[in-house]
Amino acid sequence: MRLVLPENNNLSSSRVPAKECEEGEAIPQKGDYFTPLRKSLHRCSQRRSSFYLNPFVLVYILSFAVIIGCETERIIFNGPYFVRFTEEARSEKESYSTLVEIEVHNAGPALEEDIIITYKIGGSAREGIDYTIVSDNEKVTIKKGEYVGNIEIQIINNANNIIRSQDITFTLQAVSSGKLQVGQGESAIGKTFTLTIVDDCILGGTYAGTRGSSAPIENLTITSSDCESYTLSNWNIFVFNTASEMDLKFIDNGDNTLTIPEQEEENLDQEVATIKGSGVVDPTTRKIIMTVILIDFEEQPEVSFTLTPN
Repeated sequence: MRLVLPENNNLSSSRVPAKECEEGEAIPQKGDYFTPLRKSLHRCSQRRSSFYLNPFVLVYILSFAVIIGCETERIIFNGPYFVRFTEEARSEKESYSTLVEIEVHNAGPALEEDIIITYKIGGSAREGIDYTIVSDNEKVTIKKGEYVGNIEIQIINNANNIIRSQDITFTLQAVSSGKLQVGQGESAIGKTFTLTIVDDCILGGTYAGTRGSSAPIENLTITSSDCESYTLSNWNIFVFNTASEMDLKFIDNGDNTLTIPEQEEENLDQEVATIKGSGVVDPTTRKIIMTVILIDFEEQPEVSFTLTPN
């Protein structure tokens, strides 16, 4: 193993068989009315089952299959055309930082005018606390000549280590064009959409990891089921000269400090696999700085890196 310091250096890691019959021989049957036919149908090759299918039954089955195969149900669309939500539901963790786009589409020909669809909002989630509407509030527009419009939502990460969920329900109300109706068919399919916001732990979410002045490694994740013990998806941020991802378990001490308990890194050779360490959390920015100690290496070098929430 080779440790290269400072920040830009890397480490190395290391059924019962039936009676046989002669070629062209018919299988004897009581009431042998169809011997010529069966001679042609039941020529023996190597071993033959004693099972015999009445030709009338065979013809009936084949005829029935043809009849069924030729029957088709004609479905004729009589209108009217409609607008609806493309999907009916979606869920995201509150740490999801990317804009949520909820698509509404026109299931008819593109119109030579803007289509304005109004909607109302319901559910347990609180606007301004759990989410914000980035696009026009209570209306969505499908531009002239287009087929799709979007309601844009930004989820607010107000994680407090209380795991629960909130829902936002969107219900389409009216459409500006008399050529269209709201929802598909008499039951108005696609008239409503539900976005579920799943609460996350305070440190849960996606991060960018950097070590010194290195380029960031994006989409690192921190997950937890109890908001105390966490798992970082990859701490090998230009630490070793391998692209292998190495997860890391750590504990939130509840006072903005972290403990990395002693553990074995499975992607390292056994003789140098033991690691431990610590970390600190900035409660304002949620930025995390971690230090990992390579216990089995000579002089137990330390590797520090920063995790910045997305």
